[in-house]
Amino acid sequence: MARILGVDVPPQKRIDIALRYIYGIGPANSRTILAQAKIDPALRAKDLNEQQLSQIVHAIQDGKYVIEGDLRRELGLNLKRLQAIKCYRGIRHLRGLPVRGQRTSTNARTRKGPRKTVGVQRNPNAKTGIH
Repeated sequence: MARILGVDVPPQKRIDIALRYIYGIGPANSRTILAQAKIDPALRAKDLNEQQLSQIVHAIQDGKYVIEGDLRRELGLNLKRLQAIKCYRGIRHLRGLPVRGQRTSTNARTRKGPRKTVGVQRNPNAKTGIH
């Protein structure tokens, strides 16, 4: 299994697809990196030799891509900043509600989680219908 910058990429996939398993590298970045490294995108990840793997690593590092831990940290800090200044987006993140203006009376289940049914509590001292 090929390891690129500490990430195991699937060996059976094409290298242009396998690079996307690195957090922060998508389709466009993947193609750009392979063009810089002069590697055929149709090659399978298992068919790459050590020199080609090092070319990919150099292309990623030279391109100044923010990936993996650094990117996760940066996004986390952005959320913390929004929450600290108590802006609208920060408050929505804090409450686990949709951030970008979506409706919440229906839908929004992905952000709000599964439905929590609010049931009516029966009063045990209430008179029953039977006389």
